[in-house]
Amino acid sequence: MPPKTTAASANADDALLLDNQFCFALYSASLALTKAYKPFLDRLGLTYPQYLVMLVLWEGDNLLVKAIGEKLHLDSGTLTPLLKRLEASGLIHRTRDDADERQVRITLTREGRALKKKAQDIPHGILCASGQSAKLLKDLKRQLGEIRNNLASGTL
Repeated sequence: MPPKTTAASANADDALLLDNQFCFALYSASLALTKAYKPFLDRLGLTYPQYLVMLVLWEGDNLLVKAIGEKLHLDSGTLTPLLKRLEASGLIHRTRDDADERQVRITLTREGRALKKKAQDIPHGILCASGQSAKLLKDLKRQLGEIRNNLASGTL
């Protein structure tokens, strides 16, 4: 005779269903979002990670690599190849910092600054593609930021 399934074991099994995982919902939404960005970014000649770097630089040019990495939560091993490709594309300059030669400073080229105008329609395009309201996405972004901060600090 097979063992009886109790309510507690059924709940435990449900907890391990893929569709019940917050992490999978976030992961699959992230994949879909990156895919939605692709046609916009292809027109700019950027990958999604390169676009994120450009967003940071459009907010404030002439930044140290370390500051860009902190803003994007990327280590230098991940960021350096992105920056090299952006430099090869003529969008940024990488130079040693005058005050500390160990630091690398990133500045936008004229082409990099001009690309910002071409990117202006991306946020609206993504909003439309999401099928959600701007308010809902703003609230979701705030909630995800709180979750990220809680996870990063280890306080859940």
